[in-house]
Amino acid sequence: MTDTGETDLAVLLASMSPELHHGSYVFVVDEGRGGREDAVVVVAEAEGTTLVLPRERADELGLTYVFVASWITLRVHSALDAVGLTAAFAAALTDEGISANVVAGYFHDHLFVPEDRRDDAMRALRDLARRAAG
Repeated sequence: MTDTGETDLAVLLASMSPELHHGSYVFVVDEGRGGREDAVVVVAEAEGTTLVLPRERADELGLTYVFVASWITLRVHSALDAVGLTAAFAAALTDEGISANVVAGYFHDHLFVPEDRRDDAMRALRDLARRAAG
């Protein structure tokens, strides 16, 4: 891959284009009861493996979760070594009292926000992009 993504913070903020995915997502501990194939995120930690699954799939498998999230993807292709993007959107969400669990993929940043605050999060992110665009 030759395209490593955008590093200019002004460009990143102005063009982040947040996209809200359909459905609800939950964080569960992989208990070996299935679901890994349906995970949108897998994180291996010393204490166990975390899966982020569609809520419906976790319910089907009888998996326990405590946080129901909406998934937002920032459609700008941000470089993995870009400086300031996470801090900027985290500050915008913090100002609104919205938590975010963030995962960086090769192409995009993904935010998991409380489901009941998804509309507020989308508004805050769009406002940030508008301000950056001038």
